[in-house]
Amino acid sequence: MTKIERRTQNTGMPHPSMSKQDFSTAKIETKDLKARFGKVEVLKGINLKFPENSVTAIMGPSGCGKTTFIRCLNRIHELTPGAKVEGEVIMDGINIYSPNVDPVAIRRRIGMVFQKPNPFPTMSIYDNTVAGLKLNGVRDKKKLEELAERSLRMAFLWDEVKDDLNKPGTALSGGQQQRLCIARALAVEPEVVLMDEPCSALDPVATAKVEESIVALKKDFTIIIVTHNMQQAARISDFTAFIYLGQLIEFGKTSEVFEKPKNELTEKYITGKFG
Repeated sequence: MTKIERRTQNTGMPHPSMSKQDFSTAKIETKDLKARFGKVEVLKGINLKFPENSVTAIMGPSGCGKTTFIRCLNRIHELTPGAKVEGEVIMDGINIYSPNVDPVAIRRRIGMVFQKPNPFPTMSIYDNTVAGLKLNGVRDKKKLEELAERSLRMAFLWDEVKDDLNKPGTALSGGQQQRLCIARALAVEPEVVLMDEPCSALDPVATAKVEESIVALKKDFTIIIVTHNMQQAARISDFTAFIYLGQLIEFGKTSEVFEKPKNELTEKYITGKFG
């Protein structure tokens, strides 16, 4: 049976406002998470818990540290020359930055979907979907076919491509390519899926399809999505975190953050007074 089937510091900024939600079932937790590029500090000590089997939206103005934050959650940030991470990211009780933790294994458990659809240009739809599986040593053709179909179904793409699996992935529309990238991330059976503004390059129809898949996926995965679109955050997320200048300003249930923000900065951002 598969995993799917088993199912801040004082800097003069306001302190983060937290909801009274019980986070004892948090899948991932950050503790005093800091990140920098060279001498530039991008994240300034973020403490945040992500509830399991939910969608959490990370929002904030451009340059506030949203993308850096989620890149720290699966140890991608450290791959950039000059990048450094301090603090802890706890997953299932283990700090993923501990010296004895394999970052490659972490990236299998915490998948990533990037802002721009990036199917492998020389591969078919099928080969794109199972690329990660093959990289991890899966060679059984029947198993690959089963996992490809399941992943494409979960990404709400199967019915559109099932008769054209040998077609190049790059021949799909932008929205289909993004769902193919989601399917590719799901195929290796991660426990957490990170998405960095996955709809920013898509039209409204394609965005709706991707959002539909995101909402459906939370029954099997913990989803963390960076979005610049506040309407999108309101539509699809259960929880919302507002980050500003590298600090967590407010976090709570999405309905509470949007309808009754506890922090003045959050209210100003949501009402369009800055951003």
